[in-house]
Amino acid sequence: MGTLKTEPARTRGDLLAPPVTAALAQWPADAGVDVDSVLVAPIDADLADTAAFCEAYGVGLAESANCVVVAGKREGAIRYAACLVLANTRADVNGVARRALDVRKASFAPMADAVELTGMEYGGITPIGLPPEWPILVDARVVATSYVIVGSGVRHSKIALPGAALAELPGARVVEDLARPI
Repeated sequence: MGTLKTEPARTRGDLLAPPVTAALAQWPADAGVDVDSVLVAPIDADLADTAAFCEAYGVGLAESANCVVVAGKREGAIRYAACLVLANTRADVNGVARRALDVRKASFAPMADAVELTGMEYGGITPIGLPPEWPILVDARVVATSYVIVGSGVRHSKIALPGAALAELPGARVVEDLARPI
């Protein structure tokens, strides 16, 4: 985890967006991954973007994941999903993600919509604490990591957790080849 100084996330609500804090408080006791395996570390908010973060904190791109919000319309209704992919890959938004959403065309959700609907900061959106009706599409490579670093809902920290924990989130679906190598 590079030079990050981590501690259990549920003890540091000041480093998390409110929906993330709420989701950690409801973490199932019988989950395959204990809530105390979800760690958080403060970072410089100006370094929250993936490339800058990885370089500054000595984290490899294969250890860092991006959570992107995608949207598409079906029968006049907008459908949203989160795609979680390793930083050394790119989400296949108009292929795999589009089919998973069952829409004709998918694209990245507008920033204002993503921020408003998630209650999280742009550049810090995480799959933990997303709206419960949203599917969370998790690339199989992310689940295979021993620990992966994702956003915390805010730009001034990052969460580190076992990749397997992401497959257990409400609404999560592990998807083979959701992403393509960059």
